[in-house]
Amino acid sequence: MGFLVDTQKEGGGYSWGCVRSLVRRKQVDSAANGHSHHQQLAKALTVSHLVAIGVGATIGAGVYILVGTVAREHSGPSLALSFLIAGIAAALSAFCYAELSSRCPSAGSAYHYSYICVGEGVAWLIGWALILEYTIGGSAVARGISPNLALIFGGEDGLPSILARHQIPGLDVVVDPCAAILVFIVTGFLCLGIKESTFAQGIVTAVNVCVLLFVIVAGSYLGFKTGWAGYELPTGFFPFGVDGMFAGAATVFFAFIGFDSLASTAEEVKNPQRDLPIGIGLALFLCCSLYMMVSIVIVGLVPYYAMDPDTPISSAFASHDMQWAVYLITLGAVMALCSALMGSLLPQPRILMAMARDGLLPSLFSDVNRRTQVPVKATLATGFCAATLSFFLDVSQLAGMVSVGTLLAFTMVAISVLILRYVPPDEQPLPSSLQERIDSVSFIPGESKSSHHVGTSSNSTKQPLISENDASVMEKQEALGFCKGFERRKQKEGRWMEHYVHMYWGIPSKLFGVKHQLPRILICLSSSSAEMVYRFIRYPLCGIGGSLLLAGLIALSSIDQDDARHTFGHSGGFICPLVPLLPIICILINMYLLVNLGSATWARVSVWLVIGVLVYVFYGRKNSSLANAVYVTTAHAEEIYREHEASLA
Repeated sequence: MGFLVDTQKEGGGYSWGCVRSLVRRKQVDSAANGHSHHQQLAKALTVSHLVAIGVGATIGAGVYILVGTVAREHSGPSLALSFLIAGIAAALSAFCYAELSSRCPSAGSAYHYSYICVGEGVAWLIGWALILEYTIGGSAVARGISPNLALIFGGEDGLPSILARHQIPGLDVVVDPCAAILVFIVTGFLCLGIKESTFAQGIVTAVNVCVLLFVIVAGSYLGFKTGWAGYELPTGFFPFGVDGMFAGAATVFFAFIGFDSLASTAEEVKNPQRDLPIGIGLALFLCCSLYMMVSIVIVGLVPYYAMDPDTPISSAFASHDMQWAVYLITLGAVMALCSALMGSLLPQPRILMAMARDGLLPSLFSDVNRRTQVPVKATLATGFCAATLSFFLDVSQLAGMVSVGTLLAFTMVAISVLILRYVPPDEQPLPSSLQERIDSVSFIPGESKSSHHVGTSSNSTKQPLISENDASVMEKQEALGFCKGFERRKQKEGRWMEHYVHMYWGIPSKLFGVKHQLPRILICLSSSSAEMVYRFIRYPLCGIGGSLLLAGLIALSSIDQDDARHTFGHSGGFICPLVPLLPIICILINMYLLVNLGSATWARVSVWLVIGVLVYVFYGRKNSSLANAVYVTTAHAEEIYREHEASLA
């Protein structure tokens, strides 16, 4: 692959500049290379800290409600198997996250990986969706704390007047001061430092886990004492059939989506190649184990059809004359919500910081406090937005929007793993200030123009370094319709086409062996994701998309992975197993869940994404740190840097 001069006004004009900006990619260590004026985050986290963050962000109050709702409507006594299947499905994404977070340990999570492997346009949409996810998620969690907190103090009117909910006269708005205050408290902890905030979250998480262990131990005692009435039913273990168990698994899958918070802290981990995969794996294993054990106990204590859908755990103990346990379980729910609130507010400032470092958002979000070594301004902005929403709005009906950001991120992480394995990026952006040095390396006088060797010319003219012979390059250009007049346009447009010939033709042809196959798959899947199309259209499109992905799996399994994957990014970390099978299954699961989120959710998310597109077009694209970057092959980037440093010495 040759060199790319990515300018917005050169050659193809404004329209081509827009297209080029969407697919330009940054390097793995972009936070440290080209952004040296930004102070780095503190390297303070170990495996224990990561487990506290992961478990705290994953086990919210949902476990205190989901077991009743899912058992009554879908799974019955097989609820534990639903949690197990959902945990396995979540583990597929966790494996992909583990590899990318250890190879590319920088703040930004899925946004960062997409920017490296796919391109700026997709990365922007993922980052923009994650901002929505964490803001709505944090507000919804905060809004749910005050009712549970009131129960501890004696009921709905138990809270002091200054903290209780009030309806604004004349308006259909119920304000929640307690939620806003809790958001500000959590924001203050996050501003103190990553180690301090993680310690506080660890304490809250430990209390929640102790309550769940009490439920397991005390519930098991009651179960053995009373004979496990919930399993002695004539309807059997699968009252809703195996399909009901899988439907329950799809519902409880969203109880596992907190582990992506770990990936956003990659830059703050002392040994990310070792600690991040271990932290992600342990957190997911502990959460799945706790979910399954709690569901086994509660389903055994009370028949599934008699469960209280709102308070299944506390009502189960109350039915066995353990009223005092209700207060303890309510305390666990409050602690779970507080821990989930911290897990929601922790990643977003790092997403904002990563996007600001790349120039896609204002630079103030990239400022890192020198004393606490956290992005304080981004944290305060996050806390202010979440506190405002939680104070004025009941965002529970918007909770489905949280799932869109998560599932889109999971999907792009799986796609990034496939790209990394089969067509790892082989170019590196350099600042335009090195253009003269790049030209001195990239243009070499040759001897024979007809030769296919790099840098040869019969008339001593200068030719760009490319990694493929001229016939191969021309064949690809002809496939894209660029054959006519290509040489004249290549000289005029600064050789940028070679990069995009590789991007749009090379990747699909190498992955699937058929030109343009990958764009077709993505089009089919995105079309099938639209809930507003009729079912008789949507389901066939889902089938077509799944069939094409299956064909891609067969094709990928028959070709070798690129050897460059061994040297891409940081080595010595976790390697995702069963590629390409595991990432493709992950994509299928996520796309299935996206399809079933509902038209109202997609309508709201679409409005937010349209706003994001406008922000990118009018700000991010022009201010991107890669706006005037010059792309060179990784092999020659080091040589250019060496010659540049030598010239300065």
